[in-house]
Amino acid sequence: MAGTYTAVELSPDLTGEKRDLLLLLRDQRELLKITLRNLTDEQARQRSTVSELTLGGLLKHVAIGDADTAAEIVARDETSVFDPAAGVESYLFRDDDTVEHWLAEYDRAGAQFDAVITEVDSLDELIPMPTAPWQPEREWWPVRRLVMHRLRETAHHCGHADIIREALDGQTTMGALIEGMDLG
Repeated sequence: MAGTYTAVELSPDLTGEKRDLLLLLRDQRELLKITLRNLTDEQARQRSTVSELTLGGLLKHVAIGDADTAAEIVARDETSVFDPAAGVESYLFRDDDTVEHWLAEYDRAGAQFDAVITEVDSLDELIPMPTAPWQPEREWWPVRRLVMHRLRETAHHCGHADIIREALDGQTTMGALIEGMDLG
């Protein structure tokens, strides 16, 4: 698919800005999943840098983020409050977490998010954001900004994941992408 690193596809009925945004987001999701290829659950829990971040924790975090954002758009709850403890928990890849489970959950949450975006009438629709300690006054974000936020969040964590994976065993996302390609 031109303009993406991976062979992602969207419904041919989806056009315009929604298609462009969701195509890039789906591409970033696939790039993140590449960093978890052929890893055991134990490797996904392993810290390979001075950071507390792990590949499993990043996967869990972005899966929960996609699901939560889709729910915010659907619910449009003007009383919602962000739970900082849940935010911290989303990064923790516990002993009972598995790569297989969170990859499936990430695919499910991504499909759910994409379906919600596909169904909104306009990317300009305003969605109430949860208040948080750093944002005590309620803000209203257009759906477009929420999609761009998910894109930014996913791309940001793709960078983290690539560094963590490279420190684990030398694999890089771009190296994994071109593996087996005839570049000659």
